[in-house]
Amino acid sequence: MSEPVIHTEELTRTFGEFRAVDGISFSVGAGEVFGFLGANGAGKTTAMKMLTGLLLPTSGKATVAGFDVFSETESIKRNIGYMSQRFSLYDDLTARENIRFFGGIYGLSSSIIKEKSEALLSSLDLIAVADSRISDLPLGWKQKLAFSVALLHEPKIVFLDEPTGGVDPLTRRRFWDMIYEAADKGVTVFVTTHYMDEAEYCDRVSIMVNGRIAALDTPMAMKSSFGVTTMDELFIRLVRPTAGDGI
Repeated sequence: MSEPVIHTEELTRTFGEFRAVDGISFSVGAGEVFGFLGANGAGKTTAMKMLTGLLLPTSGKATVAGFDVFSETESIKRNIGYMSQRFSLYDDLTARENIRFFGGIYGLSSSIIKEKSEALLSSLDLIAVADSRISDLPLGWKQKLAFSVALLHEPKIVFLDEPTGGVDPLTRRRFWDMIYEAADKGVTVFVTTHYMDEAEYCDRVSIMVNGRIAALDTPMAMKSSFGVTTMDELFIRLVRPTAGDGI
């Protein structure tokens, strides 16, 4: 692996007596597509909040894009991209206005924002609807635009929190093509997903159970190690002993 752009050592977050994240350690390299999986309540959302500078850890160590998660949270926020399941766009603004708005938040100059806006709208084939409100655009178009906006300031890392929820399989596949394009340019992609077939698309995958990383490896090596043929089988094998028969 190249020099890690995300590195954690025994990263922990407690809420009272509850250990939401319990001493996780891992590294992610430049240009890697890293899948971060876990059942609801496993701790992955809390872990992502710490890595994106939104929540201070209780103990441990971690750096993101070279910045410390305890003391340099604002620098982390300026040097990462983020896209949530809700696409991180404002429905009452147009596509062009959203690009301009987020470009300003990222500290880009007016001339750079104008240049990037036209290039982005053209590359996504959105010129014809550039001045339409986001609420009027199809879900797939919103998704592509939100991902591109998250990369507008050319961050080293982009965090994607269940970005393909609610879209059809073809649109999901096209979205993953965009992920691969970003990774080919050296962007590290840290993605959470509930679709186990998407886990197969990642370079490496970690699976959290009860606040700890229960498995971490390439999908192929992980399946071989546990003697299963699909990531669905692997996920259920790891999670079911603690989650009950409802999984």
